Amino acid sequence: MSHEAPRYRAVIFDLDGTLLNTLDDLHNSVQYALSASSLPATSREDTRLAVGDGIGNLIARSIENGHQNPKFSTCLSLFKDYYAAHNTEHTAPYDGILSLLSALRKNGILIGVVSNKIDSAVKTLCERYFEKLIDYAVGEREGVRRKPAPDSLLACIEAFTLTPKDCLYVGDSEQDILTAKNAGTSIVSVTWGFRDLATLRAAGGESFAATPEQLMSMIQ
Repeated sequence: MSHEAPRYRAVIFDLDGTLLNTLDDLHNSVQYALSASSLPATSREDTRLAVGDGIGNLIARSIENGHQNPKFSTCLSLFKDYYAAHNTEHTAPYDGILSLLSALRKNGILIGVVSNKIDSAVKTLCERYFEKLIDYAVGEREGVRRKPAPDSLLACIEAFTLTPKDCLYVGDSEQDILTAKNAGTSIVSVTWGFRDLATLRAAGGESFAATPEQLMSMIQ
């Protein structure tokens, strides 16, 4: 009986909205920062649409006049401190994710995480929820352009000593589609995260997975 080699040697994931449902902890942290800054509250849906492009932009999109608001820096600092202390209260892997990662590992496929979330939070969350299943995890850090620049994704690929053609990138946002294009990797956009199918199609997405099981069938 013959065994075909996997289509990809590594699968690299976005984190928020792809592997982990972090929305409630992000939203609660935004609301704390806004309240402590005497700024108007926003809705959970507002937070869902604002995530994916770094926490600075998350806060900017949650307050009037964005980065120009005189309370922006204070609000961002409050968010960072609160989220660092409360980022696992409601966060959990999406259904089927642990089985997906285990199946990839069993098939000898390397697993990476590349996120626009703060690097320390990315590493902490991956260790907590995916212990020993992630080979390389990186988030937003000083001096490195965040997605959709390809820098972090290419750093992960280099750490694996692979080429972009060896790797599949998996994400849930417009930023992820652009990141994969800029890095030269294939991409599958998942529709269980923070963006809907119509938004992903409009951003140039072409391959979509509605469940982790469907995603696994596209990888094999």
